[in-house]
Formats: sequence, structure tokens, C-alpha cells
Amino acid sequence: MHRRVALIPAVALAVAGALVSPSGPAQASAWNGLDPRPVGWSATDSWSQRRTVSNYWTSQRMLAAQPLSVPRPRRTAQSAPSRGNPWAVRGASFTRQSQGTAWSARPTKPSTSLQAVVPNSPGLRWTDGGAVVRTAGRVFFTTAEGGNASCSGTAVTSANESVVITAGHCVKLNGASHRNWVFVPGFDNGQRPFGTWVATRLLTTQQWNANEDINFDIAAAVVAPLQGRTLTDVVGGQGVAFNQPRRAQMFSFGYPAAEPFDGSRLIYCSGQTFDDTLMSRDLGLRCNMTGGSSGGPWFQGFDESTGMGWVNSVNSFKYDQDQRFMFGPFFGNDAMAVFRAAQNADAA
Repeated sequence: MHRRVALIPAVALAVAGALVSPSGPAQASAWNGLDPRPVGWSATDSWSQRRTVSNYWTSQRMLAAQPLSVPRPRRTAQSAPSRGNPWAVRGASFTRQSQGTAWSARPTKPSTSLQAVVPNSPGLRWTDGGAVVRTAGRVFFTTAEGGNASCSGTAVTSANESVVITAGHCVKLNGASHRNWVFVPGFDNGQRPFGTWVATRLLTTQQWNANEDINFDIAAAVVAPLQGRTLTDVVGGQGVAFNQPRRAQMFSFGYPAAEPFDGSRLIYCSGQTFDDTLMSRDLGLRCNMTGGSSGGPWFQGFDESTGMGWVNSVNSFKYDQDQRFMFGPFFGNDAMAVFRAAQNADAA
């Protein structure tokens, strides 16, 4: 059977290398041995280019931007993802969850799962406020074919305070990178309460860059300061986690723009994730979000009262034959490498 999948645009968050811990040198050596080198390229090279991109995105162009269509997954070996180096970062804390030990100047404790408190949702408007309404946002860009399109993304805590996590197809598709790339946090019915943030650098995994392997549909953008302030200084940042246990309770967020949605509101899904057994090694979640939500964050340990959690995947694709389920990539060493390279990049 021919299986085509629909793409869904979105974004997320993180922080890592700038933290000091008792095992800093050993930790860095281990990461260097495990992380493949991600692929990155310049999105804008100068202040004048960034001003041109910012001016390009009028309200009319944003409202007219279309969601993408994702390529169907290629069959891959159903091997289990790497379990090595299970490090997670949230806010100002550095945590090795397998040992339950946190090292930092200001340790924070991850929120417990709200599965028993919050009913599972296949896709509802988020109305509870919290940090997620500032850190999640819409992504806009122009494809190589010249069309304007939208995805979703998330501001994450990072050393340069300027990283947005999203999906690989939200930065590059069909072998060509997107241009005029911007992030609009807190987008609400056409309003841009926190401004329009222009990308200076885009990064993705080697696997997505070379083969558009759906298992590695992961990307990050580094955005330039706006009016002298960095992104997370303005909107805050979410945490990020890598190599975590699968089949966890998660919350997914995004700005779906295809019917029956219109991209104007932040939508969420929640529930127990499962393993895709068809054509990928991705995580699955019951969710009716549509095109435009791609790149939106999947949170472990999401706290409904604060709107904070650990980004542990992003909206990636759906199978045409069953639109009830969304799939997102496993955040392993490759995702960690993308984040680390992004947070160490110069945002200016």
C-alpha cells in the first residue's frame, strides 16, 4: 500500500554546555565521543539582511502562509534507539535522571507526571496560560519553490539564550533549505506580542540533511537579538531532555493551520506515547493536530500549573490512512548534538 504522510510544522527548548558540574570534564569527553556532528548553515549574515526578512513578514503574508506536506518515511531497521548518556537539562539544572542526581548552582526538580490529574486530550485549545504560551510559537519561512509556509517551534533555555527547537523539515525539505526564517513566540490570532525573531543560523541532523530520514526530523534555529535583548530573556525558555524512557505520558503543543484549524491558536494534545511499528522508530501520540503544527514541542513532566516541561520530541508526521495519530522523533544523541551546536553558536 502506498503510504504518504502529511507534514506538521512546530518548535521546542533546551540548555547544556554552559553549566558547571563536578564531573564537567568527564561529561564533555563522553559527549564528544557519542555525538555525531550536526549540519548547520547561515540563515542571515548581517543586520540589513535581518531587517529585510523581518519587514518581509507582514501580517498578510503570515496569514496566507501554507502548511507543508511531509515526505513519507523510508523503511529503516527497527532497532532500539541508543540508551547511552541519558542526560537531561532544564532551566539552570543539570540532571542525570538515571541516577536521580542534580548538579548546578540552582538545582530544580522535574515536575511529576500529571496523567492522573489531567485528562488525555486529542487536540484542544490551550487556555491555562503559563510559560508555554510565551515559549511556544509559530515559525514562518519561504521554501525553495517560493511559497510561504508555516511550522511551530519552542524557545528553549540555552547558553546563548537564542535557541528555537523545531522539526527538520521546517528548516530544509526536498534537499533545499528554507529562507526568510522567523519565529513568532506567543502568536495569538495574528498578534505578535513578543515580536518577530529572525534566524541567523539553522541546524539539523546529518540523517535529515542527507536522506530526510524521518527518524531524525529534528532541527534548531539560532535567532538574532531583538531591540538589544535575547529570545529567552524576553519569553523564557523550556527545558530539554535526551535519551529518556519511551512510552511516557506527554503533552504536545503546536499551531495547526490546516483544516479544521487555522493557525491562530495554540493547540495541545496529551496522553501516553507508544512506539511506531509501521515505518519508523518514532514515538506516537493520539492527536488530531494538522499541518502547521510540525516542530511543536512534546513535553515530558509537563506541569499544567506553570506551563513548563522537558522538550523530548517534536511534531513530525502523520500517516494518511490514520489521521488520529501524530508521530515525533526520539530525542537521542543526534538531537543532543543539534542542540549543543545551536547553543554554542553566535546569535548576533
